[in-house]
Amino acid sequence: MAVPIGTRLGSLEITGLLGKGGMGEVYRARDTKLKREVAIKILPDEFALDSDRVSRFQREAEVLASLDHPNIAGIHSIEEANGFRFLVLELVEGETLDERIQRGAFPTDEILHIGKGICEALEAAHEKGVIHRDLKPANVKVTPEGQVKVLDFGLAKALDVDGALVGPNAKTLMMTATRPGMILGTPAYMSPEQAKGQDVDHRTDIFAFGSVLYEMLTGRKSFPGEGVSDILASVLKSEPNWDHLPKDTPAAIRRVLRRCLRKDRNRRLQTAGDARIEIEDALSGATSDESAPVARRQDFSAWIASGTAAVLLLVLGAVSFVHFRETPPESPQPMRLSADIGVDASLITALGPAAIFSPDGTRLAFVARSADRRQLIYIRSLDKLQATPLSGTENARDLFFSPDGQWIGFFAGTKVKKISIQGGDAETLCDVVSSRGGSWGDDGTIVFTQDRLAALSKVSSRGGLPQPLTTLDEQAGEVTQRWPQVLPGSKAVLFTSSTTGEMVDPEIVVYSMASGKRKTVQRGFHARYLPSGHIVYMHEGTLFAVPFDLQRLEVTGQPTPILEGVVTNPGSAGAQFSFSETGNLVYVAGSSEGPKVSIYWMDREGKFTPLRETPGTYRNPKFSPDGKRLALDINDGKRRDIWVYEWERDALTKLTFAGEQNTFPLWTPDSQRIVYSSQERGGVFNLWWIRADGGGNTQRLTESKSTEWPRSWRPDGKVLAFRQSNPTTNIDILTLPIEGDEKSGWKIGEPKPFVNSAALEDVAAFSPVDGRWLAYISYESGRVEVYVRPFPGPGGKWKISVGGGGSPKWSQNGKELFYRAAEDGKIMVVTYTASGDAFRADPPQLWSPGQFSSDFG
Repeated sequence: MAVPIGTRLGSLEITGLLGKGGMGEVYRARDTKLKREVAIKILPDEFALDSDRVSRFQREAEVLASLDHPNIAGIHSIEEANGFRFLVLELVEGETLDERIQRGAFPTDEILHIGKGICEALEAAHEKGVIHRDLKPANVKVTPEGQVKVLDFGLAKALDVDGALVGPNAKTLMMTATRPGMILGTPAYMSPEQAKGQDVDHRTDIFAFGSVLYEMLTGRKSFPGEGVSDILASVLKSEPNWDHLPKDTPAAIRRVLRRCLRKDRNRRLQTAGDARIEIEDALSGATSDESAPVARRQDFSAWIASGTAAVLLLVLGAVSFVHFRETPPESPQPMRLSADIGVDASLITALGPAAIFSPDGTRLAFVARSADRRQLIYIRSLDKLQATPLSGTENARDLFFSPDGQWIGFFAGTKVKKISIQGGDAETLCDVVSSRGGSWGDDGTIVFTQDRLAALSKVSSRGGLPQPLTTLDEQAGEVTQRWPQVLPGSKAVLFTSSTTGEMVDPEIVVYSMASGKRKTVQRGFHARYLPSGHIVYMHEGTLFAVPFDLQRLEVTGQPTPILEGVVTNPGSAGAQFSFSETGNLVYVAGSSEGPKVSIYWMDREGKFTPLRETPGTYRNPKFSPDGKRLALDINDGKRRDIWVYEWERDALTKLTFAGEQNTFPLWTPDSQRIVYSSQERGGVFNLWWIRADGGGNTQRLTESKSTEWPRSWRPDGKVLAFRQSNPTTNIDILTLPIEGDEKSGWKIGEPKPFVNSAALEDVAAFSPVDGRWLAYISYESGRVEVYVRPFPGPGGKWKISVGGGGSPKWSQNGKELFYRAAEDGKIMVVTYTASGDAFRADPPQLWSPGQFSSDFG
């Protein structure tokens, strides 16, 4: 905040404001004790209140204070008074070099004199191991006597503050420089290694000096651009326009400029002293035998879309600047810029993008979970340091903006909702089962996936009953359509399609609303159309771009790999990237194995205890009936297999080696075998089993053209309940009789339907002890609820959940049934009594305040 003129800070009296910057406000002050004029820099609150930062700065300030040189503005002390923490600095009178350049051209001799002074300052600092990191004309002053003073030397690293970039030339862009991948500096004067977020040394100051010297000589930026991304792209790829140098520029200075501005720091001028010597020679009139090199121009294709700096995502990843050309680049080199998300919380990357750009690229909306385990939507303007939570968005996921950027659509529990970017109450639009993405068309229609194994639906952005938009291609065996994007004009929709619920070898499809026809665009998933005339999509862990004709709805060129290392979830076909209409890209960097998690116990108070803290791509954990082991499936980035974990020994044992993908393990009641779902090459998921100790061979239990997942064993081990996808009845619950034992062999019966209405039914669970009852979920009421029926029937049907529910689980005491509340993910418990064909359930009660999200598939 501003400090009023006349304020006393100890012995210092504020007499005027000198300026504001990313590292604090600077005031002129009178030191009443020592009777001298000084400058004081008030440190930002987020710095002053952080004891770790203050301690780090104290150590750095001691080094900076040792820079006693006539060309370096000195630091006198670091003080604290009246709740402010501030630096007492040497007051330097005169105008900044930036102000001098703005006044117009000035003599070459004056330019070289200033350049020599800057080099002398750099030379002295580098000898003491101090790097400026933010050298630019605004940080150089020339006193009325002609003395050159470099300001803020080393403060960027010393302060280690998070800052915001307001404009490409105006302020320092400061990230947490002590963490790998972070960058710090001002874009127009950054070295290539700074722009890439790499470690920097004194040679980054050499590059910045070259940019400053070029600007003094030409009055132009060495690496111009309309936005930050254009500037950084120029830093990484382009050469300055050497034709802009005045004709009388000495050959030695041309040579210095070229050697200072080399991209490869190993081929760059290595010391400021070398540059100083060349400048001194030029000032003295000394000549060189070397002639000035001829400028070499590079003919670049027109940029169609370009990325801009965006905020990022804790330690999970980085924001990238990506540029698409009319012709594919030979060696794409995406630029990365990382930053904190602006709140002490962790991103939710289980399904769709955790962070998305507003259409105009000025805001970032993201879903994150805070330390108190609240999962909310946060919104952050890119010119602000902090993100703002939107109340009323608990358990939100899979965000999407309205076309005007004023609303955010999202899913929470079994609802589609929207909320204004300004906050307020969230509005419910309609119900869903287990959504997989939505998109808001410019005609006010929202297209979304009601369930992970369903076709696309649509609803008005004002709310109402959802209507079917597409149908599944039954002949092709299609079982899911997800992650839609309504294309400009709202005449067509882009979406991801698969014939397996595990999203193996998915396709990108475009659907014409006018004709009702569809066509396959490309192999891949999570496609997004850009105004540049490209579709970007994920394939094998790489972001690709391919030209796309919006009128003909077809690809018009060859795919080009743009960026590797984007976090994706192969099981859901979700991907952690988002583009704005202005070409900005935000993404989470990491592997394509899917989100890594740890495994915890949770008690009824919601307290978590680690079972396996080592993060991994664990999914579908199931305890063995004897309570000693855990079966789960793990993705290594190429395939998914069944493993058994013994927590007492902290040992993992792999069971499956055949099949393309193996998932959904389920123990037999005697803990001797594990049944699972496996997909052979080109096929669908059917049921197999294997001995839990890894001995013997795998055995196939079913052969079907429909995807099948195991769900529950009857306690006697003679009946397996499983789910099966059906083109006409959606998802059904079937049972499979099995007789025999390990010695005499096994007799596998024929599958029988148990519940196969037109509504979705899934997650069957046999009651313990007698296996007399089967709990399951159904969408027959228009939203997902938990029901119980007798097995094998006939008999009644009882609705157990209230307000929606999923994931039914029986307790082993034969008295309780648990389920996950659809609205907030909390665990509910229902006590029950059963006698004969009668089942009586009490009203649901909250069992634990702990919350659980939807599954990953």
